[in-house]
Amino acid sequence: MSSALIIVESPTKVKTIQKYLGPEFEVKASVGHVKDLPKNKLGIDIENNFEPIYEVISEKKKVISDLKKAARKADTIFLAPDPDREGEAIAWHVASEIGEGKKIYRVLFNDLTKRTVIAAINNPLELNVNKYEAQQTRRILDRLVGYQISPILWKKVKRGLSAGRVQSVAVRIICDREADIGAFLSEEYWNITALLEGSNPPTFEARLTRIGSKKLDLTSESQTQEILKELKGTPFIVKKVDKKEVKRSPAPPFTTSKLQQEASRKLRFSAKKTMSVAQRLYEGISLGEEGPVGLITYMRTDSVRIAAEALEEARAYIGEVYGKEFLPAKARVFKSAKSSQDAHEAIRPTATAYAPQQIKPYLESDAFRLYQLIWNRFIASQMNPALFDQTGIDIQAGRCRFHAQGSIMKFPGCSIVYTESTDKEDNGSEEMAESPDTSRIPNVSEGDELGLLSLEPQQSFTQPPPRFSEATLVKELEEKGIGRPSTYAAIISTIQNRSYVSLEKGRFHPTELGTIVNDLLVENFPNIMDVKFTASMEDRLDMIEEGTLTRHQTLEDFYTPFKSELEKAGEEMRDIKREETPTDLTCDKCKSPMVIKWGKNGKFLACSNYPDCKNTGNIAQDENGVISKAEAPSTDILCDACGKNMVIKEGRFGRFLGCSGYPDCKHTKPLDTGVKCPREGCNGNLCERRSKRGKTFFGCSSYPECTYALWDRPIPEPCPSCGHPFMVEKLTRREGLVKRCPNKECGYKEHGQE
Repeated sequence: MSSALIIVESPTKVKTIQKYLGPEFEVKASVGHVKDLPKNKLGIDIENNFEPIYEVISEKKKVISDLKKAARKADTIFLAPDPDREGEAIAWHVASEIGEGKKIYRVLFNDLTKRTVIAAINNPLELNVNKYEAQQTRRILDRLVGYQISPILWKKVKRGLSAGRVQSVAVRIICDREADIGAFLSEEYWNITALLEGSNPPTFEARLTRIGSKKLDLTSESQTQEILKELKGTPFIVKKVDKKEVKRSPAPPFTTSKLQQEASRKLRFSAKKTMSVAQRLYEGISLGEEGPVGLITYMRTDSVRIAAEALEEARAYIGEVYGKEFLPAKARVFKSAKSSQDAHEAIRPTATAYAPQQIKPYLESDAFRLYQLIWNRFIASQMNPALFDQTGIDIQAGRCRFHAQGSIMKFPGCSIVYTESTDKEDNGSEEMAESPDTSRIPNVSEGDELGLLSLEPQQSFTQPPPRFSEATLVKELEEKGIGRPSTYAAIISTIQNRSYVSLEKGRFHPTELGTIVNDLLVENFPNIMDVKFTASMEDRLDMIEEGTLTRHQTLEDFYTPFKSELEKAGEEMRDIKREETPTDLTCDKCKSPMVIKWGKNGKFLACSNYPDCKNTGNIAQDENGVISKAEAPSTDILCDACGKNMVIKEGRFGRFLGCSGYPDCKHTKPLDTGVKCPREGCNGNLCERRSKRGKTFFGCSSYPECTYALWDRPIPEPCPSCGHPFMVEKLTRREGLVKRCPNKECGYKEHGQE
């Protein structure tokens, strides 16, 4: 019989911890949250100090039952969900269900190593009421906003929309950037580059920086040509030579946001994928006979602190593998930002014994790549800086001043292991980041005359601010104080799932729906949508966790103005559903004017004589903004009834083929993919359909006799690997258009063009 029960959050941790503690401990998992606010109502007693009304999640009733049985056999219960606010809430909710009459302790695992787990069990803590209060406050705030604004959007725009306290601000940031791009006026500017040579090789380039006492400001070709004429025959004289040693110090070990940014830039991982893979590395990976081992420290942190024993391990590893010249005299200590919570260390490997290449055979590709990124960053953070000999030359040519700069690495230092990416790698242009300038500069002295080989003018135009990538959006959220490291991935996933933004070629674009909802929310809920207000609320949550502010006061201060905004919005918010924009088009059925309306699939053309005439159509718009009715795409398929060509139409159940002779001929048929149903004995074809929830799928034309269906579009191409009669294709955010074999035993996959 077990005398102690340990309850963790994830089932993956169970084996790892059980291995360390032995049979006298029973380890169980809550599998995430066990209680939450009800789904079908607000679940907050606003009149009674905003008290939340929790209930056991229906899917977790069996989990609670199992935990209760295990608790009855235990003398002591250790609650060990993740060491953050959400984990604290899980611990409190589990305790409320199973802890009556038991000794209950809270234990925190910053990493899942034997040393850490045993130390935590030997030094248990009490449940942290302030951390739980901070989590409850956030949950209640999100529920108050989401459950009270969303119904207004249903009424005014379309059913099914939702608003979020933090997510809506993230959408605003993307919409504001799009507005800045739209308002941007590009300006012309010119540069002049001189190719020069001294008495010693090599040749080198110098760029014009000043004309007289003013900084370079060439805005036209005519100005540039005047300067080129002026420079013709003018001697180029070395005015100043500046030589110095430059250090490039290592970056600190990863925080959550920095890990998400670097994984996006270097590995092309989404924030969600980064956190999912990091979670697996933290919870434990099976290393053959050694069994499951937690490979990294807790992955939700905004601290760069490193434990003393980890620093010593890293220093010993660097000295042994790279040599003493790469090792600083003492351990490098980084300072966390003032706003950071220092409860957890930075993200690092749990032990230098698990070098990436040594354990690579046990890791999936994505896990290995992320682990190697974390490992390299951590090891590099404790190495000497890279050293460069940098030379800068100022060159005078008449009244024009040119500048050249180059550097040569003389000691690689930390760069031998890791070099941090920059935002320029992620700015949407074709240019990569400026790496350390390694161009060679010849030995020259002040007063030397240089030979001019050529002068190259270059026309350029100022560029609008770039759209956000996942990396730069995470950085923006962090800098603005929107959300916390643990929430960035969820924020980004949510705003995409709600179709408020789309990720196109790695850049976030607001959708038409996102722009409309954002405009409505900014106009009617200025506080909720204010970046500074949202950031200040995060600060207040931190103060609740520190015990310097109360949940009830925070909610009261928030709700009083919010309630007023709710009441006003219910009456005054624009009713997008009822708005009609006149057009010059005429209904081809009743000759009434057509208007533009908003429906569940966006803007569409409708007859103004509705409901007497229900004629509608899709909108087409040319490059000049002229609106017309989009013609239904024609096909080579002939109508079985009258022989005319069939066209592709859109209906409530998705796309279908309709006769081009409508309304004289009303014959229709399903939109055939040209792929025969693979079910044995079936003679049907796979046709495009739409589910009750509006999602496109591909089902057999012989339905209901045959129920074969696929989510991915079938294409009439045999698999080149196994010969399966057709392939399927899917457009993904990260990989573009992907073709694969539907035969799971085959697994063939190829990438097409997006």
